[in-house]
Amino acid sequence: MRLWHEDLINKLPRQQLLGQHRECCALRGKGWGNKHSVVDYVFKYSPYKLYQYHTLVMEEMTRRGYKVSKEWIDKNYRGKNTPAYEDLEEIATTKPIYKEHDSAYLRECLDNLRDKGIVIGG
Repeated sequence: MRLWHEDLINKLPRQQLLGQHRECCALRGKGWGNKHSVVDYVFKYSPYKLYQYHTLVMEEMTRRGYKVSKEWIDKNYRGKNTPAYEDLEEIATTKPIYKEHDSAYLRECLDNLRDKGIVIGG
């Protein structure tokens, strides 16, 4: 699984949006630090950046009328089976949240979606 370019979050079909939520939950929990070639870059940063990204996903889910478990809105929550952070240090939000989410990555994500039969933006 990948983290879609953040500019695509509000354009993702239901299945990809909800899948993104599950991926964020897994990465915030026991998946934090587990090597995976597509998302390894997130581990170079504070887990707070993943929380910032996940917040974008949860806000879009809420906007569409999907329910988000309130626990995930807490920056320190890491799931039922992983101890919470004591007090995860907040950092300023950058745009993009991950510098890897550049224009080349956006094209890569659009191509990946197109290969799945999903055309966004023409």
